[in-house]
Amino acid sequence: MPVEITWWGHATCTVEDSGTRVLTDPLFARRLAHLRRRRGELPPPRAAEAQAALVSHLHADHLHVPSLAKLADGTQIVLPRGARAAVPGLRRLRRLRFVEVEPGDEVRIGEVTVRVVPARHDGRRVPVGPHRAPALGFVVEGAARTYFAGDTGLFDEMAEAVGEVDVALLPVGGWGPFLGHGHLDAALAAEALARIAPRSAVPVHFGTYWPIGMDAVRPHEFHAPGAEFVRQAALRAPEVAVHLLAQGESVRPEVAK
Repeated sequence: MPVEITWWGHATCTVEDSGTRVLTDPLFARRLAHLRRRRGELPPPRAAEAQAALVSHLHADHLHVPSLAKLADGTQIVLPRGARAAVPGLRRLRRLRFVEVEPGDEVRIGEVTVRVVPARHDGRRVPVGPHRAPALGFVVEGAARTYFAGDTGLFDEMAEAVGEVDVALLPVGGWGPFLGHGHLDAALAAEALARIAPRSAVPVHFGTYWPIGMDAVRPHEFHAPGAEFVRQAALRAPEVAVHLLAQGESVRPEVAK
């Protein structure tokens, strides 16, 4: 089994490659501030079973301290350089092993290597304040090469920075009626797909959380991004196999021999 991808909702996935389980942006909450989970059950306890978790940036729906606290003792947390200084709550998680990184770094985890790549996103902990840590993407390299984009906008150097990959986990939406700068919608994610040219793709970061009391405000932005990405990808990157998963569903994408 070269690689198995499980999507738990929002940006949270398990990448299992060569017997090593890596989580992306763990978020196991029914409610987060003004957001509530509107689709899919909360991930089961086995979702927190991993040798490592990759944290793409400091926003609370990606770096969620209570969710990190659910991970087993000794779990390795790979996160942006400067994160622990910017997020005091991380200091309470002394039983986890933190590794702070920036683009160009590599981290060995079990039988895989995680290569850190840039993202274009305002990843500050709060909407205003100093930039203390970069937003990141990651490529998990084992039997397959799996790119997790985190949150990012499209940028000219994306394909060169990411390199050749087998699978791309791409954000295609968000958690509110409007996407701000530094995000991919379905069409932009399909353009990113055409540039990166993996063998397979899984859309993430859509259809999970939504602001409380705003169910009737632009509901298509909640429901439509996954299917729209499938449509756009067929037009812009027809050679890529797109796997539209339900929360908790897994896929074993085809990879290069």
